[in-house]
Amino acid sequence: MHAPDSVAGTDVRETGTPLVRCENAARTYGSGVGAVVAVHGLSCEVPPGARIAVVGPSGSGKSTLLHLMAGLDRPTAGRVSHPGLGDEDAVGLARHIGIVFQGPSLLPPLTAVENVALPMRIDGVAEDEAGSRARAALVSLGLEELAGRLPDELSAGQAQRVAVARVLARRPRLVLADEPTGQLDRETGRQVLSVLLGTADELSAAVLVTTHDPRVARELDVQWYMADGRLIQPATDPGAGRREVRP
Repeated sequence: MHAPDSVAGTDVRETGTPLVRCENAARTYGSGVGAVVAVHGLSCEVPPGARIAVVGPSGSGKSTLLHLMAGLDRPTAGRVSHPGLGDEDAVGLARHIGIVFQGPSLLPPLTAVENVALPMRIDGVAEDEAGSRARAALVSLGLEELAGRLPDELSAGQAQRVAVARVLARRPRLVLADEPTGQLDRETGRQVLSVLLGTADELSAAVLVTTHDPRVARELDVQWYMADGRLIQPATDPGAGRREVRP
């Protein structure tokens, strides 16, 4: 476990400062009559150590919300900030946020262990340490025998697990996983989710997972729901139904 990050000399895990804050954030693609609103103005926060599942059907805006939180996309209205991560630019945020995409997005010329080590090398981690952490991450996901294989020698499920290892080896403060078990069989998906959450516990990292699988959602502490680009969650009052998420 590495030392906690701090903002302005203060440990954000002690202050509870949200790692991500969305304030009336919206994302529209295109303009005029052809405009598509992927995410309507929504407000929410991801606190340190959170375990959040964002559940909803395809096209509900889950992936867009994740991309906004990751800093990969910008809202067309409202604001997305990262106060608990120092509100750094995209390069700075990349050191703190680990993203598991729906597809593995591995680099074809690199072996599995080289793919896992690459982001750490870009961060300036020494080659020996990056390699050691990469191999340990592969072992945790049962991939040690595949470390020397190229991506086109891996099955889709194996490649997705390598992509998860790549994120965990980097030791992020926040893990954003977009349907991380979608390409995996049920048992392998459970293993991947268990390793992801277990490693996040070791790192005191927050986790937000998008999924359409209620079994995956139940493994996390909090469930948010997306429908037609709007974010809702169960109300605190069981008799009040669901409400839109507010700050």
